[in-house]
Amino acid sequence: MFKPYLDRWHLTPDGEPIVTHSSHLLPVLWRDKPAMLKLSADEAERSGAAVMHWWGGHGAAKVYRHDTDAIVLERAQGDRSLLAMASCGQDDEASRILCDTIARLHAPRQTPKPPLIPLARWFRDLTPAACRYGGVLTDCHDIAAAMLADPRDETVLHGDIHHGNILDFEEHGWLAIDPKGLTGERGFDYANIFANPELSTVTDPNRLRRQLLVISAAASLEPERLLRWIAAYCGLSAAWFLGDAMSSEAESPLTVARIALAELSRR
Repeated sequence: MFKPYLDRWHLTPDGEPIVTHSSHLLPVLWRDKPAMLKLSADEAERSGAAVMHWWGGHGAAKVYRHDTDAIVLERAQGDRSLLAMASCGQDDEASRILCDTIARLHAPRQTPKPPLIPLARWFRDLTPAACRYGGVLTDCHDIAAAMLADPRDETVLHGDIHHGNILDFEEHGWLAIDPKGLTGERGFDYANIFANPELSTVTDPNRLRRQLLVISAAASLEPERLLRWIAAYCGLSAAWFLGDAMSSEAESPLTVARIALAELSRR
């Protein structure tokens, strides 16, 4: 499946293929530069590829080539990892780097926006999950519905900001990859920083309280509204896991949602 793009864009394979649930990737060389060829027929991945092109390398990896189904991106070569930082006593610093990157992505552009997925449509799987499972998912659904009905500071969203999607591009700094191409309230893009299941402290209430202070200050967000986006996002994440019959994986976002809801109840 890669060969037509290798031929068309004069790419040289430079590693083994990588397969995810929504994409096929191949490390390549583009004009002797390390790059990544990504193919996908998924709507969110296509929308994300168009947004990567629209960002023009400001806050995100550079796009070398792009069409409807494929994209060739600059490949990260740095050794630093935000997940490693957050896991080894530098959680505050990692969060501030994430916030700085999000701010660069949210900065206005002069060029027309590509087609985007409305945040309300992104949340459509939460309603049936809340109806089926009730409990904390009902609370998350009600919060999400209220937030979506009264959006603030709407912008182009990455849609999947976490420690593994902001990479070290050495002299170019920290840059984003793998957006979903959404549009909606900017606060949504900060919620997943609190919910990355690869971070061992993610279900620690003290971690959420600390990062709520750090991130709300760095992003100029009201802490209470950020808590609401955390609860909404975690409910959606859990709904996706439950929809895929991955109930054990749903426990982490459900736990974070409960922590966020408990914090909200105190305000």
